[in-house]
Amino acid sequence: MIKTIIAFIIVFGILVVVHEFGHFYLSKRSGILVREFSIGMGPKIFWTRRNGTLYTIRILPLGGYVRMAGAAEDEDDQLQPGTPISIMMGDQNKVTRINASDQTTLFNGIPVIVTQSDLVDQLVISGYENGDESSVKQYHVDHDATIIEKDGTEVLIAPRDVQFQSATLWHRILTNFAGPLNNFILAWVVFAIMGFAMGGVASNSNTISGVLANSPAQSADLKSGDRIVSVNHQKTGSWTAVTSAITSDTHGDITLGIRHQNQATKQIKLTPEVKTVSGSKTRTVGIKRGVDKGFFAKLFGGFWNTTLMLFAALGHLFTHFSLNDLGGPVAIYANTATATQAGWSGLLYWLGFLSLNLGIVNLLPIPALDGGKLVLNLVEAIRRKPLSQQTEGVVTIIGFGFVLFLMILVTWNDIMRYFVH
Repeated sequence: MIKTIIAFIIVFGILVVVHEFGHFYLSKRSGILVREFSIGMGPKIFWTRRNGTLYTIRILPLGGYVRMAGAAEDEDDQLQPGTPISIMMGDQNKVTRINASDQTTLFNGIPVIVTQSDLVDQLVISGYENGDESSVKQYHVDHDATIIEKDGTEVLIAPRDVQFQSATLWHRILTNFAGPLNNFILAWVVFAIMGFAMGGVASNSNTISGVLANSPAQSADLKSGDRIVSVNHQKTGSWTAVTSAITSDTHGDITLGIRHQNQATKQIKLTPEVKTVSGSKTRTVGIKRGVDKGFFAKLFGGFWNTTLMLFAALGHLFTHFSLNDLGGPVAIYANTATATQAGWSGLLYWLGFLSLNLGIVNLLPIPALDGGKLVLNLVEAIRRKPLSQQTEGVVTIIGFGFVLFLMILVTWNDIMRYFVH
């Protein structure tokens, strides 16, 4: 139990750090202010500030985020009229710190009731001190001033010139794509390490390398060296296509087109076995795939094979939708337990698989995901002007609501699959 929890936190932490670091690095390079780089969600348990960015570790190891100034997810710093704050003045008689929280106190801070503020363009705060409404003063705010928000988080303010929308379209595209790209790079590195460490990778050839005893394949007299050229009369040119065709046919017999060496193709009918794997039922026939020991296979084979498998699963999801084909944190935890039992190789494969999966899913054109943001970038390129922040915000909220609703359904389904049934 403890071993699984530690493995889960490490795997999830690596995925989040790698993904979010992509966004972080490219936004910094593009001149966008990163106000906060957070690992985890919920209350802060550790934080530090360097080079204008607040780095936080939060109590729940489920996700993380890069908070870019002016992005749709960034909080609005505009102080509403009537808001009580305290301010600290710097050497140039400009405001250097603003406290809008009741959870902390600025020593030697000047208490002010805000009448008007602009922390984006004009960088000014107007208000009155000590309850004297007759003497409204205007305070100029330093470009690099910080604001303590209601929850006690202190971040830099977000002037217009360092906001996300002020970067060029190309830089914003790169920033949005950088997270999934980092996941792809991590997955490739992991699978390449495994390929060389294990002396080869699973071949994607449709040739059978072995047959399990007492299996449907043995009963049908399939042999090593046989090629499965079709399943139910649909051509299968790769192992991925073979397994996808076998598992997608949910009931009844299947017909395999078998070719041995240069002989004519034979049609063989058999009944797959139904087994439960990771909480889901799947159909198997008891055949083994080969191992490719070539240099380039070790370098790229694992990454390529897993990519094909994930795209096949994604296609199956759109044509035969089932919640059992989706998995949230509960499913990830349950499968991490299985991977941990398999040793370092199982855990390493699971890390690569999740990283690749995360990269692909994040590129789906759903608002609130990186793919949805890239679609908005494409719309801007076509229109030659960005959507209004209000429109983009509404689209993002709708997408976030959809993702949240789906995650609730998936999590409930995972609990029922793994811990109830």
